Amino acid sequence: MGKIIAIANQKGGVGKTTTAINLSAALAAKRKKVLVIDMDPQGNTSSGLGVNKNELENTVYELILGECTVQECLIKDVMKNLSLIPSNVNLAAAEIELIDVAKKEYILKNEIDYVKDQYDFIIIDCPPSLSMLTINAMTTANSVLVPIQCEYYALEGLSQLIHTVNLVKERLNPELDIEGILFTMYDARTNLSMQVVENVKNNLSLNIYNTVIPRNIRLAEAPSYGLPITVYDPKSAGAESYMALAAEVIKNK
Repeated sequence: MGKIIAIANQKGGVGKTTTAINLSAALAAKRKKVLVIDMDPQGNTSSGLGVNKNELENTVYELILGECTVQECLIKDVMKNLSLIPSNVNLAAAEIELIDVAKKEYILKNEIDYVKDQYDFIIIDCPPSLSMLTINAMTTANSVLVPIQCEYYALEGLSQLIHTVNLVKERLNPELDIEGILFTMYDARTNLSMQVVENVKNNLSLNIYNTVIPRNIRLAEAPSYGLPITVYDPKSAGAESYMALAAEVIKNK
């Protein structure tokens, strides 16, 4: 059975989407069958994988509202071994439209149950908020991967996220665990990056990935070309880091 990992942190700009795109591509490069679900109304994971998000008939929004099936919104083989359920700005309305829906926390899970056995990994990119979309992702997932930017306020908001994960585990999805903490935008030239890593290690009894994602120009450029870093510049430090992360994720499975 495939492993489902939600990539979540209610803080924006911590590398969630970058991680969703590049971890998925790295897993696919390691010959794992991967499905990416873009649960962020910004749709950056979709465009970062080369999909024109504004010209889609069916997206995760239509799926959640019951207007299409998983098969109808699934874009197969955006890359070898990698398929996508895309998103666009329409998804922002889902929160309001689901207000009166019974068991709305399980809508995504019930749909993904139909296809999860076809994949080794399903990666869900969550929006930068603890919204109903994020709850749906966590109810569907086996674990949550938390990217943290190496900056002064890294730990701020993390306790809230851990509390949300624990609530979902207690009330909605007893299988949910925190997969691990991933440090992103690491700059080896600054003492701050090293201090943040040490601070988190000393204060949290959670799995912390050995792999650290560096600040990397090529990593920042890749999405504008609609390519993951493993394709855009496979020899860059960013690509090597995400390949190393993929190896750790596979080992943890």
